Amino acid sequence: MTRADRLSDLMSRLKRPGVDRAADLAAALDVTERTIYRDMAALREAGVPVAGTRGTGYRITATISLPPLHLTPEELEALQVGLAAVAQSGDAELGAAAARLADKLDAALPEDGIAARPTDAAARALRHLPVLRQAIRSRQKLLLDDHRVRPLRLDFWGRLWTLLSWDETAGVFRETPVDRITALTVLPSLFVDEPGRRAKDYDRS
Repeated sequence: MTRADRLSDLMSRLKRPGVDRAADLAAALDVTERTIYRDMAALREAGVPVAGTRGTGYRITATISLPPLHLTPEELEALQVGLAAVAQSGDAELGAAAARLADKLDAALPEDGIAARPTDAAARALRHLPVLRQAIRSRQKLLLDDHRVRPLRLDFWGRLWTLLSWDETAGVFRETPVDRITALTVLPSLFVDEPGRRAKDYDRS
């Protein structure tokens, strides 16, 4: 067991009701009591609210507070996808925890984003994002809900992913929430950039 794995296991044990003595923890994790004392010091330095002293036992006394995090859109997407996977894992306890974390994430995001519960939106969008990214890179046309489109760009709005495309069927630019796509087919035909039908043309309009 690596140190990181041991610290994770240790935190799980300390979250349970009651207290755990260093000797019991050492036996359970197959390490010395001296190692447990060092691990407790490391957890406290990391901000984990560990209460207790040698001889009396240890426990985590409160919820854990994290410092402010600055996430890129890709990192936030990974977090949302992870929450979605946990929510659908079949584990009721972890699913409920994922839902609470999603609510906290949603509350912390800018208000100017499109309102959508991160867990639900990520779960619905998850199956489409890899296909859309590949189609954008390869300039592959798509059949999107009965519309023939040229995928141009994926945009992230803090709560939701949207696909910017040129809709060949309607002859207009189209912004589609990825989680609302119901039918997606990759077509064999490719497209080339044309003036008036590129992402930068949409940005200028």
